[in-house]
Amino acid sequence: MIVGYFSGKQKEFASLMDTAAQEMTTRGARVVGRIVQRRGVSDGGAKKMALPYSSRTLLSYGKVREAAALCEQTNADAAVFLASLTERQRHVLTLMLGCPAVSLVDALTAV
Repeated sequence: MIVGYFSGKQKEFASLMDTAAQEMTTRGARVVGRIVQRRGVSDGGAKKMALPYSSRTLLSYGKVREAAALCEQTNADAAVFLASLTERQRHVLTLMLGCPAVSLVDALTAV
């Protein structure tokens, strides 16, 4: 599963998700789903656009729950985040999602 976190100003987020999916597929992975979290789309979020929703998970709690449900439904082997993840974020997200959480850079170098 591929997970993207983008600012509301990022207009090309769909093509970035497509490119990531293509990169993973080229390396033999099977992409079973996509989750997108956008920040700064609403007026309140625009002031906090550069900040993650949560320092623990990068995403909002609702989006993490949505990602966890998709991981479970599709039996995803991993959740690949386009954004870089800290060690703490990887650990917390792995527990919450029920599968390893890795950054795209790490996934591409490991595959």
